[in-house]
Amino acid sequence: MHTLTEVETLSGHSDRVWCVSWSPNGSLLASCGGDKSIRIWGKEGEKWICKSILTDGHTRTVRSVSWSPCGMYLAAASFDATTSVWSRKAGEFECLATLEGHENEVKSTSWACTGNLLATCSRDKSVWIWEVTADEEFECASVMSTHTQDVKRVKWHPNKEILASCSYDDTVRLYREQADDWECFTTLKGHSSTVWAIDFDKTGSRLASCSADATVKVWQEYEPGNPECVATPDNVSTWKCVCTIGGYHERAIYDISWSHLSGLLATSSGDDSLCVFREIHSSDSRNQPQFELVARVRGAHSQDVNCTEWSPTEEGLLASCSDDGTIKLWKLEMDTK
Repeated sequence: MHTLTEVETLSGHSDRVWCVSWSPNGSLLASCGGDKSIRIWGKEGEKWICKSILTDGHTRTVRSVSWSPCGMYLAAASFDATTSVWSRKAGEFECLATLEGHENEVKSTSWACTGNLLATCSRDKSVWIWEVTADEEFECASVMSTHTQDVKRVKWHPNKEILASCSYDDTVRLYREQADDWECFTTLKGHSSTVWAIDFDKTGSRLASCSADATVKVWQEYEPGNPECVATPDNVSTWKCVCTIGGYHERAIYDISWSHLSGLLATSSGDDSLCVFREIHSSDSRNQPQFELVARVRGAHSQDVNCTEWSPTEEGLLASCSDDGTIKLWKLEMDTK
Protein backbone atom coordinates (compact mmCIF):
# COMPACT_ATOMS: atom_id res chain seq x y z
CA MET A 1 0.00 0.00 0.00
CA HIS A 2 1.07 3.56 -0.70
CA THR A 3 0.66 6.27 1.95
CA LEU A 4 -1.50 9.37 1.61
CA THR A 5 0.12 11.88 3.94
CA GLU A 6 -1.52 15.12 5.06
CA VAL A 7 0.85 17.99 4.27
CA GLU A 8 -1.30 21.01 5.11
CA THR A 9 -4.69 22.09 6.47
CA LEU A 10 -6.20 25.31 5.11
CA SER A 11 -8.66 27.02 7.45
CA GLY A 12 -10.70 30.15 6.86
CA HIS A 13 -14.18 29.17 5.71
CA SER A 14 -16.76 29.63 8.47
CA ASP A 15 -19.09 26.89 7.19
CA ARG A 16 -18.83 23.61 5.29
CA VAL A 17 -16.55 23.64 2.24
CA TRP A 18 -18.25 22.19 -0.81
CA CYS A 19 -15.66 22.29 -3.55
CA VAL A 20 -11.98 22.76 -4.35
CA SER A 21 -10.59 23.38 -7.83
CA TRP A 22 -6.98 23.71 -9.01
CA SER A 23 -6.04 26.36 -11.56
CA PRO A 24 -4.70 24.80 -14.79
CA ASN A 25 -1.08 25.54 -13.91
CA GLY A 26 -1.52 24.28 -10.34
CA SER A 27 -0.41 27.54 -8.73
CA LEU A 28 -3.80 28.43 -7.22
CA LEU A 29 -6.53 26.49 -5.47
CA ALA A 30 -10.08 27.87 -5.37
CA SER A 31 -12.56 26.81 -2.68
CA CYS A 32 -16.18 27.65 -1.91
CA GLY A 33 -18.75 26.85 0.70
CA GLY A 34 -21.73 27.50 2.89
CA ASP A 35 -20.35 30.85 4.04
CA LYS A 36 -21.25 32.22 0.54
CA SER A 37 -17.60 32.98 -0.20
CA ILE A 38 -14.93 31.89 -2.64
CA ARG A 39 -11.34 31.71 -1.42
CA ILE A 40 -8.25 31.67 -3.58
CA TRP A 41 -5.20 29.95 -2.08
CA GLY A 42 -1.62 30.20 -3.29
CA LYS A 43 1.78 29.04 -2.14
CA GLU A 44 4.24 31.37 -0.45
CA GLY A 45 7.47 29.60 0.33
CA GLU A 46 6.42 26.20 1.64
CA LYS A 47 3.02 27.34 2.97
CA TRP A 48 -0.33 27.74 1.25
CA ILE A 49 -2.10 30.97 2.23
CA CYS A 50 -5.38 32.66 1.35
CA LYS A 51 -4.64 35.22 -1.38
CA SER A 52 -8.18 36.49 -2.06
CA ILE A 53 -11.67 36.24 -0.60
CA LEU A 54 -14.56 36.87 -2.99
CA THR A 55 -17.68 37.61 -0.97
CA ASP A 56 -19.94 39.83 -3.05
CA GLY A 57 -20.99 37.39 -5.78
CA HIS A 58 -23.70 35.36 -4.09
CA THR A 59 -26.43 35.57 -1.46
CA ARG A 60 -26.48 31.84 -0.64
CA THR A 61 -24.09 28.86 -0.50
CA VAL A 62 -21.51 28.65 -3.28
CA ARG A 63 -21.63 25.00 -4.33
CA SER A 64 -19.00 24.66 -7.05
CA VAL A 65 -16.04 26.47 -8.61
CA SER A 66 -14.34 25.80 -11.93
CA TRP A 67 -11.36 27.40 -13.72
CA SER A 68 -11.30 28.13 -17.43
CA PRO A 69 -8.56 26.31 -19.41
CA CYS A 70 -6.57 29.55 -19.73
CA GLY A 71 -6.73 30.11 -15.96
CA MET A 72 -7.97 33.67 -16.38
CA TYR A 73 -11.61 33.02 -15.46
CA LEU A 74 -13.31 31.33 -12.53
CA ALA A 75 -16.96 30.27 -12.59
CA ALA A 76 -18.93 29.73 -9.37
CA ALA A 77 -22.31 28.01 -9.04
CA SER A 78 -24.59 28.99 -6.17
CA PHE A 79 -27.75 27.98 -4.35
CA ASP A 80 -29.04 31.50 -5.17
CA ALA A 81 -29.80 30.09 -8.68
CA THR A 82 -27.02 32.07 -10.38
CA THR A 83 -23.52 31.42 -11.66
CA SER A 84 -20.89 34.12 -11.31
CA VAL A 85 -17.90 34.45 -13.62
CA TRP A 86 -14.77 36.16 -12.32
CA SER A 87 -11.86 37.47 -14.35
CA ARG A 88 -8.32 37.42 -12.98
CA LYS A 89 -6.08 40.28 -13.96
CA ALA A 90 -2.78 41.13 -12.25
CA GLY A 91 -3.73 38.83 -9.38
CA GLU A 92 -7.04 40.60 -8.69
CA PHE A 93 -10.47 39.08 -9.24
CA GLU A 94 -13.41 41.01 -10.64
CA CYS A 95 -16.96 39.74 -11.18
CA LEU A 96 -17.39 39.80 -14.94
CA ALA A 97 -20.91 38.39 -15.27
CA THR A 98 -23.77 36.85 -13.32
CA LEU A 99 -25.59 34.16 -15.31
CA GLU A 100 -29.29 33.87 -14.56
CA GLY A 101 -31.85 31.41 -15.86
CA HIS A 102 -31.95 28.39 -13.58
CA GLU A 103 -35.05 28.17 -11.41
CA ASN A 104 -33.34 26.59 -8.39
CA GLU A 105 -29.93 25.98 -6.86
CA VAL A 106 -27.05 25.70 -9.35
CA LYS A 107 -25.03 22.66 -8.33
CA SER A 108 -22.05 22.56 -10.70
CA THR A 109 -20.23 24.38 -13.45
CA SER A 110 -17.57 23.30 -15.96
CA TRP A 111 -15.60 24.85 -18.83
CA ALA A 112 -15.09 23.14 -22.19
CA CYS A 113 -11.52 22.48 -23.34
CA THR A 114 -11.70 25.37 -25.82
CA GLY A 115 -12.77 27.84 -23.14
CA ASN A 116 -15.61 28.96 -25.41
CA LEU A 117 -18.38 27.06 -23.63
CA LEU A 118 -19.49 26.91 -20.00
CA ALA A 119 -21.95 24.34 -18.65
CA THR A 120 -24.12 24.66 -15.55
CA CYS A 121 -26.65 22.33 -13.92
CA SER A 122 -29.30 22.69 -11.28
CA ARG A 123 -31.88 21.22 -8.97
CA ASP A 124 -34.38 22.38 -11.61
CA LYS A 125 -33.31 19.18 -13.55
CA SER A 126 -31.76 21.16 -16.41
CA VAL A 127 -28.30 21.50 -17.95
CA TRP A 128 -27.44 24.81 -19.59
CA ILE A 129 -24.65 25.52 -22.06
CA TRP A 130 -23.40 29.09 -22.29
CA GLU A 131 -21.38 30.44 -25.18
CA VAL A 132 -18.59 32.90 -24.40
CA THR A 133 -18.51 35.76 -26.91
CA ALA A 134 -15.41 37.63 -28.06
CA ASP A 135 -16.28 40.58 -25.80
CA GLU A 136 -16.51 38.38 -22.67
CA GLU A 137 -20.29 38.11 -22.63
CA PHE A 138 -22.21 34.89 -22.02
CA GLU A 139 -25.16 33.78 -24.14
CA CYS A 140 -27.30 30.72 -23.51
CA ALA A 141 -26.67 28.29 -26.36
CA SER A 142 -28.88 25.44 -25.16
CA VAL A 143 -31.06 24.21 -22.31
CA MET A 144 -31.35 20.44 -21.93
CA SER A 145 -33.93 18.88 -19.65
CA THR A 146 -33.39 15.16 -20.11
CA HIS A 147 -32.75 14.30 -16.45
CA THR A 148 -35.83 13.59 -14.35
CA GLN A 149 -34.31 14.79 -11.05
CA ASP A 150 -31.77 17.19 -9.53
CA VAL A 151 -28.58 17.35 -11.67
CA LYS A 152 -25.53 17.08 -9.42
CA ARG A 153 -22.53 17.59 -11.71
CA VAL A 154 -21.45 18.59 -15.19
CA LYS A 155 -18.05 17.77 -16.69
CA TRP A 156 -16.61 18.38 -20.15
CA HIS A 157 -14.57 15.87 -22.15
CA PRO A 158 -10.86 16.85 -21.98
CA ASN A 159 -10.35 17.09 -25.76
CA LYS A 160 -13.78 17.36 -27.42
CA GLU A 161 -16.94 19.39 -27.01
CA ILE A 162 -18.78 16.51 -25.38
CA LEU A 163 -20.48 17.11 -22.03
CA ALA A 164 -21.36 14.64 -19.27
CA SER A 165 -23.86 15.16 -16.45
CA CYS A 166 -25.06 13.04 -13.54
CA SER A 167 -28.13 13.15 -11.39
CA TYR A 168 -30.32 12.15 -8.49
CA ASP A 169 -32.15 10.07 -11.13
CA ASP A 170 -29.25 7.53 -10.89
CA THR A 171 -28.03 8.15 -14.47
CA VAL A 172 -25.17 9.73 -16.38
CA ARG A 173 -25.95 11.50 -19.66
CA LEU A 174 -23.70 12.58 -22.52
CA TYR A 175 -24.39 15.49 -24.86
CA ARG A 176 -23.02 16.74 -28.17
CA GLU A 177 -23.84 19.47 -30.64
CA GLN A 178 -25.85 18.25 -33.61
CA ALA A 179 -27.29 20.45 -36.37
CA ASP A 180 -26.70 23.68 -34.42
CA ASP A 181 -28.35 22.39 -31.26
CA TRP A 182 -27.27 20.28 -28.33
CA GLU A 183 -28.70 16.81 -27.74
CA CYS A 184 -28.34 13.98 -25.26
CA PHE A 185 -26.91 11.12 -27.32
CA THR A 186 -26.61 8.46 -24.63
CA THR A 187 -27.78 7.65 -21.11
CA LEU A 188 -25.62 5.48 -18.87
CA LYS A 189 -27.57 3.35 -16.41
CA GLY A 190 -26.15 1.03 -13.79
CA HIS A 191 -25.96 2.85 -10.47
CA SER A 192 -28.74 2.07 -7.99
CA SER A 193 -28.76 5.49 -6.32
CA THR A 194 -27.79 9.14 -6.90
CA VAL A 195 -24.75 9.65 -9.13
CA TRP A 196 -22.83 12.40 -7.36
CA ALA A 197 -19.84 13.00 -9.61
CA ILE A 198 -18.10 12.08 -12.86
CA ASP A 199 -14.63 12.52 -14.31
CA PHE A 200 -12.96 11.63 -17.60
CA ASP A 201 -9.53 10.08 -17.91
CA LYS A 202 -6.78 11.92 -19.81
CA THR A 203 -7.85 10.55 -23.20
CA GLY A 204 -11.57 11.11 -22.71
CA SER A 205 -12.29 7.56 -23.86
CA ARG A 206 -13.20 6.48 -20.33
CA LEU A 207 -15.48 8.07 -17.75
CA ALA A 208 -15.65 7.30 -14.04
CA SER A 209 -18.81 7.86 -12.00
CA CYS A 210 -19.41 7.64 -8.25
CA SER A 211 -22.65 7.19 -6.42
CA ALA A 212 -24.64 7.08 -3.20
CA ASP A 213 -24.66 3.31 -3.81
CA ALA A 214 -21.01 3.42 -2.58
CA THR A 215 -19.57 2.22 -5.90
CA VAL A 216 -17.46 3.64 -8.70
CA LYS A 217 -18.20 2.62 -12.28
CA VAL A 218 -15.81 2.96 -15.21
CA TRP A 219 -17.40 3.46 -18.62
CA GLN A 220 -15.53 2.79 -21.89
CA GLU A 221 -16.25 4.50 -25.20
CA TYR A 222 -16.59 2.27 -28.27
CA GLU A 223 -16.45 4.23 -31.50
CA PRO A 224 -18.05 3.12 -34.77
CA GLY A 225 -15.93 0.36 -36.33
CA ASN A 226 -14.38 -0.65 -32.97
CA PRO A 227 -12.36 -3.91 -33.06
CA GLU A 228 -14.56 -5.47 -30.34
CA CYS A 229 -17.57 -5.20 -32.69
CA VAL A 230 -19.64 -3.43 -30.02
CA ALA A 231 -22.76 -2.12 -31.77
CA THR A 232 -22.87 1.65 -32.39
CA PRO A 233 -26.45 2.52 -33.44
CA ASP A 234 -26.84 5.57 -35.71
CA ASN A 235 -23.05 5.61 -36.11
CA VAL A 236 -22.68 7.19 -32.64
CA SER A 237 -20.17 6.01 -30.03
CA THR A 238 -21.49 3.52 -27.47
CA TRP A 239 -20.43 3.76 -23.82
CA LYS A 240 -20.41 0.57 -21.72
CA CYS A 241 -19.70 -0.09 -18.05
CA VAL A 242 -16.52 -2.19 -18.03
CA CYS A 243 -15.70 -2.13 -14.31
CA THR A 244 -17.40 -1.60 -10.94
CA ILE A 245 -15.29 -0.77 -7.88
CA GLY A 246 -17.08 -1.43 -4.59
CA GLY A 247 -16.63 -2.45 -0.99
CA TYR A 248 -14.23 0.33 0.03
CA HIS A 249 -16.56 3.11 1.22
CA GLU A 250 -19.29 2.66 3.82
CA ARG A 251 -21.42 5.59 2.70
CA ALA A 252 -22.11 7.65 -0.42
CA ILE A 253 -19.12 8.50 -2.60
CA TYR A 254 -19.44 12.23 -3.22
CA ASP A 255 -16.55 12.90 -5.56
CA ILE A 256 -14.08 11.25 -7.88
CA SER A 257 -10.95 12.62 -9.52
CA TRP A 258 -9.04 10.87 -12.31
CA SER A 259 -5.45 12.09 -12.42
CA HIS A 260 -4.28 13.01 -15.92
CA LEU A 261 -0.67 12.66 -14.71
CA SER A 262 -0.66 9.27 -12.97
CA GLY A 263 -3.95 7.67 -14.03
CA LEU A 264 -4.87 7.18 -10.36
CA LEU A 265 -8.47 7.51 -9.19
CA ALA A 266 -9.23 9.32 -5.92
CA THR A 267 -12.60 9.16 -4.16
CA SER A 268 -14.11 11.04 -1.21
CA SER A 269 -17.08 9.94 0.83
CA GLY A 270 -19.69 10.58 3.46
CA ASP A 271 -17.79 8.06 5.59
CA ASP A 272 -15.14 10.81 6.11
CA SER A 273 -12.52 8.87 4.14
CA LEU A 274 -10.37 9.21 1.03
CA CYS A 275 -9.37 6.29 -1.20
CA VAL A 276 -6.89 6.02 -4.07
CA PHE A 277 -7.13 3.31 -6.74
CA ARG A 278 -4.65 2.18 -9.38
CA GLU A 279 -5.43 0.27 -12.54
CA ILE A 280 -3.92 -3.20 -12.78
CA HIS A 281 -2.72 -3.36 -16.36
CA SER A 282 -3.50 -6.61 -18.13
CA SER A 283 -3.95 -7.92 -21.64
CA ASP A 284 -7.56 -6.69 -21.72
CA SER A 285 -7.40 -3.43 -19.77
CA ARG A 286 -9.72 -1.76 -22.29
CA ASN A 287 -12.67 -4.11 -21.98
CA GLN A 288 -12.22 -5.56 -18.48
CA PRO A 289 -10.05 -3.16 -16.48
CA GLN A 290 -9.35 -3.91 -12.84
CA PHE A 291 -8.47 -1.42 -10.13
CA GLU A 292 -6.82 -2.02 -6.77
CA LEU A 293 -6.86 0.09 -3.62
CA VAL A 294 -3.39 1.57 -3.08
CA ALA A 295 -4.10 4.11 -0.32
CA ARG A 296 -6.86 4.91 2.14
CA VAL A 297 -7.24 7.49 4.88
CA ARG A 298 -10.07 6.74 7.28
CA GLY A 299 -11.08 9.90 9.11
CA ALA A 300 -9.39 12.09 6.50
CA HIS A 301 -11.75 14.79 7.79
CA SER A 302 -13.98 14.82 10.87
CA GLN A 303 -17.13 15.03 8.71
CA ASP A 304 -18.28 14.26 5.13
CA VAL A 305 -15.56 14.74 2.50
CA ASN A 306 -17.41 16.60 -0.25
CA CYS A 307 -14.77 17.00 -2.91
CA THR A 308 -11.31 15.82 -3.90
CA GLU A 309 -9.13 16.81 -6.84
CA TRP A 310 -5.66 15.86 -8.06
CA SER A 311 -3.24 18.65 -8.88
CA PRO A 312 -2.95 19.03 -12.68
CA THR A 313 0.79 19.72 -12.48
CA GLU A 314 2.26 18.00 -9.39
CA GLU A 315 1.93 14.24 -9.45
CA GLY A 316 0.56 12.79 -6.21
CA LEU A 317 -0.70 16.09 -4.76
CA LEU A 318 -4.37 15.86 -3.78
CA ALA A 319 -6.76 18.44 -2.32
CA SER A 320 -9.90 17.63 -0.33
CA CYS A 321 -12.58 19.60 1.51
CA SER A 322 -15.26 18.80 4.00
CA ASP A 323 -18.32 19.65 6.04
CA ASP A 324 -15.80 20.22 8.86
CA GLY A 325 -14.93 23.57 7.24
CA THR A 326 -11.36 22.70 6.26
CA ILE A 327 -9.38 22.04 3.11
CA LYS A 328 -6.54 19.54 3.27
CA LEU A 329 -3.61 18.91 0.97
CA TRP A 330 -2.26 15.38 0.73
CA LYS A 331 0.80 13.82 -0.87
CA LEU A 332 0.78 10.25 -2.14
CA GLU A 333 4.01 8.56 -1.14
CA MET A 334 4.74 5.52 -3.25
CA ASP A 335 5.68 2.26 -1.58
CA THR A 336 8.81 1.16 -3.42
CA LYS A 337 8.99 -2.27 -1.80
